Amino acid sequence: MAGTRKKLGAALVGLAALSLTLTACGGGSSDSGGSGGGDGDAIDTSTASGEVSYWLWDANQLPAYQACADAFHTANPNVTIKITQTGWDDYWSKLTNGFVAGDAPDVFTDHLAKFGEFANQDQLVDLDPTLAKDGIDPNQYQTGLADLWKSEDGKRYGLPKDFDTVGLFYNKKFVEAAGINESDLATLSWNPTDGGTYEKTIAHLTQDTSGRRGDEPGFDKSKIKVYGLGLDGGSGGPNGQTQWSMYTGSNGWTHTDKNPWGTHYNYDQPQFQQTIAWFKTLIDKGYMPSVAAVTGQDQSSIFGAGKYAMTTSGSWSTNQLFGAKGLDVGLAPTPTGPSGQRASMYNGLADSIWIGSKNKPAAAKWVEFLGSAACQDIVGEKAIVFPAIPSATDKAVAAWKAKGIDVTPFTDQVTNKTTFLFPITDHASEINNIMTPAMDNVLSGKADVSSLTEANTQVNQLFQ
Repeated sequence: MAGTRKKLGAALVGLAALSLTLTACGGGSSDSGGSGGGDGDAIDTSTASGEVSYWLWDANQLPAYQACADAFHTANPNVTIKITQTGWDDYWSKLTNGFVAGDAPDVFTDHLAKFGEFANQDQLVDLDPTLAKDGIDPNQYQTGLADLWKSEDGKRYGLPKDFDTVGLFYNKKFVEAAGINESDLATLSWNPTDGGTYEKTIAHLTQDTSGRRGDEPGFDKSKIKVYGLGLDGGSGGPNGQTQWSMYTGSNGWTHTDKNPWGTHYNYDQPQFQQTIAWFKTLIDKGYMPSVAAVTGQDQSSIFGAGKYAMTTSGSWSTNQLFGAKGLDVGLAPTPTGPSGQRASMYNGLADSIWIGSKNKPAAAKWVEFLGSAACQDIVGEKAIVFPAIPSATDKAVAAWKAKGIDVTPFTDQVTNKTTFLFPITDHASEINNIMTPAMDNVLSGKADVSSLTEANTQVNQLFQ
């Protein structure tokens, strides 16, 4: 968030090593805090009191969750919520260091790429016994979200808070100047052979410093004024959520043999490598910036500066991209692919309780509130993200509509069932350490796309 929930690069580096440290020192596997919370035990939330430390990474969501904390405190005056917001780049290292040091937060915002390792390290509280005791229905959320937070042994380690999909943001000024109808952006299609109408549109929207377009004679790809398509933060590593996953997904490819908890990755398959090879040609032709040019750069700032005509990003970026000063921004769905359908990765966050919390009763009561309509309605009305509860999702859609923003390209992916799940497997940090440099090298021209076959072999050896 703030364009960061998908950046699973440096944040995952080192988690594998920390895993060994946590195992050696026992992590936070003790049942501290009393009132239940051990393996299979329900927590007695009726005894909730004191202070709960809660961590999140998105500064844009902080006001909404502070409002939730205030409402919770009003209803539970014996409990105070202390929220700490830390930027994505530092969030996960501080959290894992907190596991080791014994001073991690009671409750924290969790990510699907992380919770499997955390659960295997015995760092999380199984929520099901407490939810059952308190009559909390885990099926109240958008279809499938709750089950994503179950480990391989069936224990639930997070309560859903939101979901996200991917769309195509565009600068209306550039689209109009190019003579392109906005309605045409909703019907674009792509293929790995010639890029389809999608690449034709990207090429026509690209301009060099002399004003020549990417599809005109004399176009100079070494001197770009406006890229037809932006690149969000880098190569996308193993997941490519906002970079390339919408293309691989619409080309009939899946990250793993099954999801969640697959044990075999498919980076060696033709559908994947053909798609990545085509994706790289957008850089080679000057239609999209290089990985080096965007690494460490903020996508919303580049888009806001008028350097991108279009850019793919997640629904959590809506306010940042539409809020670009002086820009008239529109939103279109991802293009239809060779499969005949469009596609979007479907991700969601949840709140988890650290096993080492010294105040589990209040922590559990807070997590239940975060997962309730009472809190999620507050979040929805602020139009920050799509809350996990359908009624709260509707409030978010209405709140964005009141601001003049049509977010149906995001929600239609869910309604039309054109989503696929963020890959949930073990060894996430090690996979990242293998695939991020491999993807960087391919998109930077340092290695052929066929090199991803060897990287895939290394990934699959982790599961043997």
